Amino acid sequence: MSHPRGRRQRPALRPALRPPLGRVLAASVLALVPVLAGCSSLGSTGDLDYVAGDGQIVEYDAADRLDPVDLSGETVDGGTWDIADHEGQVVVVNVWWSLCGPCITEMPMLTALESAYTDLGDEVTFVGINVRDSSVDLAAAFERDRGVEYPSIYDPAGKALLSFPGRTAPRSMPTTLVLDTEGRVASIVSGPVPSAITLASLVETAGGPEASEVDVSSAAEAEDEASDEASATASQGAGSDG
Repeated sequence: MSHPRGRRQRPALRPALRPPLGRVLAASVLALVPVLAGCSSLGSTGDLDYVAGDGQIVEYDAADRLDPVDLSGETVDGGTWDIADHEGQVVVVNVWWSLCGPCITEMPMLTALESAYTDLGDEVTFVGINVRDSSVDLAAAFERDRGVEYPSIYDPAGKALLSFPGRTAPRSMPTTLVLDTEGRVASIVSGPVPSAITLASLVETAGGPEASEVDVSSAAEAEDEASDEASATASQGAGSDG
């Protein structure tokens, strides 16, 4: 899939008008209010300021991508993960915290989509970065309860986030980054991923399988169930307030 040189943002599958990147990120930082408790800060990462994202998507054409990401660390399950072991693969990185509302809501979709890519072969791999959880046990319980089978780097201090250069550094939670087959950031979703097919399209653009080849039915079903559960929770909260 080829695109004009430069950056573009798109809320779903089709490109939209593309304001300059600085304006896109500035708008995200200045205009968003952290509406979900606990999702306003990713951790101790110097003087970076983090806000809750709203699903804003920024894509980079191949000529505009920064240097490859050097990402590694100890995982929630006690192992290690190193991007050097995934050369030639598209890597989907999801930044999450066990008490972040949108992280909880989108996780079933991500796990189902990861499974769909595994069924296709080894062109795409997923990894999480867990931030802010005070113990690895909390993160492990979250993954166990939600059937997360791909690894997550345990990073309560947020140091792994500094692996992402310049404009690509995650500044909201959740954040999902898609790295191309050379390990460069090809796209960023600041906030919850809008849909499974959106993420599949971003993976395709980064050099992965065509989105049409990916069975997103289970992921879409997980999205619907999560949405229904969130709506029911919101309704219960409104009822108790009354």
